[in-house]
Amino acid sequence: MLRMPPFELLQPNDLDEAIALLCLHKGQARILAGGTDLLPALKYGKDAAEVVIALGRIDALRGVSHSDAGLRIGALTTLDDVGADPDINTLAPAVAAAAISAASPPIRRRATLGGNLLLDVRCRYVDQSALFRTALGGCLKSHGAECHVVPGGRTCVAALCADTVAPMVAHGATIEIAGEQGRRTLPLADLYDADGCTPARIGASEILCAVTLPTLAPNTVVASRRWALRKAIDFPLISVAARVERNDDGEVRGGAVVVTALGPQPRITALDAYVGHRLDDETRAAIVAHVLRRSRTLPNLPFDAEYRHERLGVELARLLRGMAVMASD
Repeated sequence: MLRMPPFELLQPNDLDEAIALLCLHKGQARILAGGTDLLPALKYGKDAAEVVIALGRIDALRGVSHSDAGLRIGALTTLDDVGADPDINTLAPAVAAAAISAASPPIRRRATLGGNLLLDVRCRYVDQSALFRTALGGCLKSHGAECHVVPGGRTCVAALCADTVAPMVAHGATIEIAGEQGRRTLPLADLYDADGCTPARIGASEILCAVTLPTLAPNTVVASRRWALRKAIDFPLISVAARVERNDDGEVRGGAVVVTALGPQPRITALDAYVGHRLDDETRAAIVAHVLRRSRTLPNLPFDAEYRHERLGVELARLLRGMAVMASD
């Protein structure tokens, strides 16, 4: 049995106190939300922390509210609650479906939306015990000087495998971050960096507070699909979402396809080239081919990269076909 390493646990009662503690222990503290990612990482020696700041007492970071601007979801809202919320299921069903497909019921009851969006990137060479990584000589993300996935590479290409990211980016989500310099808002897509060593653009004294899903324009549909070896527990090996906007005649007027589980950032492909087209067989095939050309699968996850590339095309084709059926209903 792996033992939890020793650390100091702090439990602030409000957001201001939490930020003050992060500032006091800058560079030494880690944030604990649901703990389903951090605690195993600490046990395996993948991560280390002298201080852990648990946010569980901050009720202001929980819950879902609905306004004309859209849905606001607190970062401490569990994936189980996101998947069960009636407003999210009505106004953002792809997000609800992604949340309820993650991991397993016991994990979803603990795991939070904020924790899922800030899930550390994954790689077959770093998601191992400290003993394994030491024997290998480390990598760019741990303590080494090379990438074992892309020899000679200067940045880490570990994959972002969080289930909710693709549909939320496709939906146009924005996030609220609070820190010692105040609050800031940015598109969720801008949270992610191209280097897996520092995959999230969030400061050491900042906290992700909430996500806002804007109200979609009429004739706009967002949908997503995931593929993993097992339907439960496993992280997705491919995750793809799409937003398709149409005019009253059923022609595409905009949208995007978002793919994750390739590298540290979501891969976003705009559908501008298909404006004025109907989402028929020819257009769907062209979109799939376009996305595949822009999507490089790497041996960073424990499955054949070429098959994952082929599977991406299959999942996107199924996704677009389902969206075309939804449009005709």
